[in-house]
Amino acid sequence: MAKCKSCGAEIIWIKTKDKKAMPCNPQKIHYKNTFPSGPLTLITPDGRIAKGTLDLDSDSYGYESHFATCPAAEILRRR
Repeated sequence: MAKCKSCGAEIIWIKTKDKKAMPCNPQKIHYKNTFPSGPLTLITPDGRIAKGTLDLDSDSYGYESHFATCPAAEILRRR
């Protein structure tokens, strides 16, 4: 598994619909879709952005962007 160059946390890479690689935390988060708004913003395995609420019984899941939790996100973010 890949690691963040800054904080050393394990990450996975998901290709977004724009064909850009997005670093994400590897833990699956099961959610109920409430797009276009919701407290969770996740990246689905197929690269879509999903909005929703936590739902442990749901079959839908996504991953949190590592930028949301990395202490050095602003330094690493591409502009």
